[in-house]
Amino acid sequence: MIPVILSGGSGTRLWPLSREAFPKQFLNLLGKHSLLQSTWGRIAPLATSAPLVVANEEHRFMVAEQLREVDCVPAGILLEPVGRNTAPAIAIAALEAIAGGDDPLLLVLPSDQVIVDADGFRAAVLAAMPSAQGGKLVTFGIVPTGPETGYGYIQAVGGHATTDAGVRAVAQFVEKPDADTAAKYVASGDYFWNSGMFLSRASVYLAELEQHRPEMLAACREALQKAKRDADFIRLDKAAFAACPSDSIDYAVMEKTVHAAVLPISVGWNDVGSWSALWEVADQDGNGNAHHGDVVAQSCRNTLAWGDGRLLALLGLENVVVVDTDDAVLVAHKDHVQDVKGIVAELKKRQRPEPTWHRKVYRPWGSYDSIDMGERFQVKRITVKPGAALSLQMHHHRAEHWIVVSGTGRITRGDETIILSENQSTYIPLGVKHRLENPGVMPLELIEVQSGSYLGEDDIVRFEDVYGRG
Repeated sequence: MIPVILSGGSGTRLWPLSREAFPKQFLNLLGKHSLLQSTWGRIAPLATSAPLVVANEEHRFMVAEQLREVDCVPAGILLEPVGRNTAPAIAIAALEAIAGGDDPLLLVLPSDQVIVDADGFRAAVLAAMPSAQGGKLVTFGIVPTGPETGYGYIQAVGGHATTDAGVRAVAQFVEKPDADTAAKYVASGDYFWNSGMFLSRASVYLAELEQHRPEMLAACREALQKAKRDADFIRLDKAAFAACPSDSIDYAVMEKTVHAAVLPISVGWNDVGSWSALWEVADQDGNGNAHHGDVVAQSCRNTLAWGDGRLLALLGLENVVVVDTDDAVLVAHKDHVQDVKGIVAELKKRQRPEPTWHRKVYRPWGSYDSIDMGERFQVKRITVKPGAALSLQMHHHRAEHWIVVSGTGRITRGDETIILSENQSTYIPLGVKHRLENPGVMPLELIEVQSGSYLGEDDIVRFEDVYGRG
């Protein structure tokens, strides 16, 4: 069995903590591991192979780094140049899985979900395997805990299960219902939340896609055949993949196939699709308050407060969400947190950076935090990982002053190379080629002061870059 971990996402539903450049699967929302890391952790004991990960090309280094932190070396990180939804993503993984002549079971897992009962989930996967090996496309249906209107539902065929494991034939997939319809679904006992998790043979999925969406499969084949392979990264051909139709596995395959099956499970599943959903699974005090960070609250009930540094003080609030980040604060009633995507859309319309970037931006070599900015100047705190190096580059519109706070830096400046240690500094004139490296075993931290007529990140001309950026 090969796990296929889907790591897409637009970063809108948990804004401002989640952003396009740093969506929720990379966040440590519950515990010390991110949702991506937890996804691998819960299924690793069952996997007979390292996972295949399908990810946005822009997230490739975060995916690789987070998996490295939990000692996971993926079988491949398949990079999508554009998003095309789950059906093509799974097809690409299936094609890669059978390339060596095998026909493994694929366990498709979104990377941004919470499952409290990991042992129960692994038991469910084992229970579903015989049906999947026999040619079924098995999805895992979540036993509803209430008439939820935010999820799609799967109706199972009534009567006895089709196997001893409790796997049942699928009668139909249904869209997100209104409250009255959801209540009827839950009361019937035959409807389950659509989890977006699937188990099937790679060949079975590809055969169904060939039957129902042949043009999609053809585009995926071409994108993978023309892909460029760079270490663990498999870069799909942009033109071929962009020509692929965009559709979910539900619409493209599961609603059309006669081989769909569902295994109802109750494992503490949550897709963390909103701040209220995170409140539901977070640790709460006796008044229903779930707080993260430096939070002081009095006379509050059923609140979620997420602090990312500063003290948050809450007084006399009920059913309210407060999220504080370096550059944005969200205050919302829990009944309206599903509408945060409207705020994100408005910010995009105004061409603001907050939907996409945090103030602190992660790069393959480390990170930078824009701590101050004004007319013709910007101040950044830069952290470079041990052994890492920025590209050899130059700027047309700005000069830079670097002051080492801790660690050791090796600086290329024009034709000279210098070593700087704590409390030492240097100046990079406008138009001079330069590079910053950390030759040490400890992180290098420095303060960068930029000055000039234009300070945008696109004022970079790269001459050499170990990370393959243009």
